[in-house]
Amino acid sequence: MDAVRPLGIAGWMLLASSPAVVSAQSAMSSKAPAAPTAVSLIIRTDDIGMSHSVNMAMQQLVRTGIPVSVSVLFVCPWYQEAVEILKQYPNVSVGIHLALNSEWKNYRWGPVAGSAAVPSLVDENGFFFSSSDAVHQRNPKLEEVEKELRAQIDRALRSGVKIDYVDYHMGTVTKYPEWRALTERLAQEYGFGMSEYFGETEDSPHYFAAPAVKLDTLVAMIDRLKPGLNLIVTHVGIDDAELGALLDMNTNQPLPDMSKNRQGELTALTSPRFSAALKARNVVLLTYRDLIAKEGLKSMRRPVD
Repeated sequence: MDAVRPLGIAGWMLLASSPAVVSAQSAMSSKAPAAPTAVSLIIRTDDIGMSHSVNMAMQQLVRTGIPVSVSVLFVCPWYQEAVEILKQYPNVSVGIHLALNSEWKNYRWGPVAGSAAVPSLVDENGFFFSSSDAVHQRNPKLEEVEKELRAQIDRALRSGVKIDYVDYHMGTVTKYPEWRALTERLAQEYGFGMSEYFGETEDSPHYFAAPAVKLDTLVAMIDRLKPGLNLIVTHVGIDDAELGALLDMNTNQPLPDMSKNRQGELTALTSPRFSAALKARNVVLLTYRDLIAKEGLKSMRRPVD
């Protein structure tokens, strides 16, 4: 087999399940097609369905008509409200924010499959662990990981919204080789795209920027976009009592005033100045639905670490 021939999704998904070919697969994935000359951008907004305030922020964002890809936490109780909103905006590309973590103090969620069905994935109270490492260090059973991911996917499909792609809450389901291979296999089986598998160049500097300068940071990022496909990952919310009560137990660099940071992202994304910056650079906004229709699922390849 030619080691540099691009593989279709069926080929590399099968290879992904075999540890013996990981290094060869990585070599093949580096042979991406030449980047187009246009500057294209996907705006992905994560954690939708996490809370009412996050859903209200998402609604404000999609009302602007800006093309966005919305990633829903179907493990969270507020996903039902998110679904009802998204049904009113069928042009929005919807993804499943696959999750094996619950990182907020005093607001925890557990598996869709039920804690009794996947006991190796939960703590003594039946909730997911707060970080990727915390769950992985407990050596959870791979069959239970699969059972839970399938439960999240099936819930999403039953919701009635069109699902285009999957991505990865806190990066957990693609952080470890055996979980990445499983996620790739499930994406192939269900016919989903995978975020970050289309050669996207991600640049999301606004996340750690102070709320008051998030817009400046985003505009500066637009100015330095390179030709080809780019990705920014956003987290929007409303600065209110609900979101303000949440404290992040996962990250090594927790953001103070999380509700103000997420409000800052919403304000920046919906700003006329942000729209003007996109127009000035002639940036082509795409969603994952657009990308899949244009490139096809067979164009996907595993990102190079």
